[in-house]
Amino acid sequence: MILNVSGRCDIVAFYSKWFMNRYNDGYVDVRNPFYPKLVSRIYFEDVDLIVFCTKNPLPILDDLKKVNKPIIFQVTLTPYGKDIEPNVISKGKIVNGIKELSKILGVENVYVRYDPILINDKYDVNFHIKAFKSLCEKLNGYVKHIIVSFVDDYKNVRYNMNVLKLQKIDDSILKEIGENFSKIALENGMSVQTCFEKNDLSCYGFVSSSCVSSKIAFNLTGKKFPKWKARDCGCVQMVDIGVYNTCRHFCKYCYANYDEKKVLYNMKSHDDDSSLLVGQIEKKDVVKIRKK
Repeated sequence: MILNVSGRCDIVAFYSKWFMNRYNDGYVDVRNPFYPKLVSRIYFEDVDLIVFCTKNPLPILDDLKKVNKPIIFQVTLTPYGKDIEPNVISKGKIVNGIKELSKILGVENVYVRYDPILINDKYDVNFHIKAFKSLCEKLNGYVKHIIVSFVDDYKNVRYNMNVLKLQKIDDSILKEIGENFSKIALENGMSVQTCFEKNDLSCYGFVSSSCVSSKIAFNLTGKKFPKWKARDCGCVQMVDIGVYNTCRHFCKYCYANYDEKKVLYNMKSHDDDSSLLVGQIEKKDVVKIRKK
């Protein structure tokens, strides 16, 4: 079993203490987002690989050596200001955190996500090319893999359109980004790829792969895993232990947050000692052990 920690919430940034409590207790409970009474109980002894996804790796750095599992760490680092990412820590601190991750886990196990790319008058193509070049130069020798995606039409994106003021990403923009990003990554000893993108940039030198491929998972675990049918993106199947509407970054393009009032409510319902990220196990809940 592969744990995703997490695509639904930035557990590392805001709930690292809770995660380590769960790891030390040996299990974690996950409420089904579509059938809330159904709870999956996952024992860490059944976990083969943990994929951490975050915008801020700092809170868990000191605890990573305590996690006796293969780890992939994906850190999202984009160049936007507080208008787009109001609660993300300084990008310099994130860069330093990525360097520390690389020292702890090894360069092959740390991925940077330049994700998502959005285009408007302030953040135009030239801005992104300069920002990507600066990022790659700072992380030269610490990171070998960068994953790129483009902003999607989520509910939260539509709600924040007055802030995002998105411009259409046409073929000419894709060409500029594809050619320049590929060249910059190569100059800094990195590969660059997309994942689950309708825009194929392989003709510009992008690697054609998924974020967590069956090959990557096999290399780390020695086991074969099926593809993630729920996402149809080419990644191997993972179990996400996060909860939607629990991330305090409040990024204007986020797919996992769509109700900021709900985020604040969920935060109040969080308990570092609970087996669930939000709330507690209730009598009416049906708890089933999630098998490998």
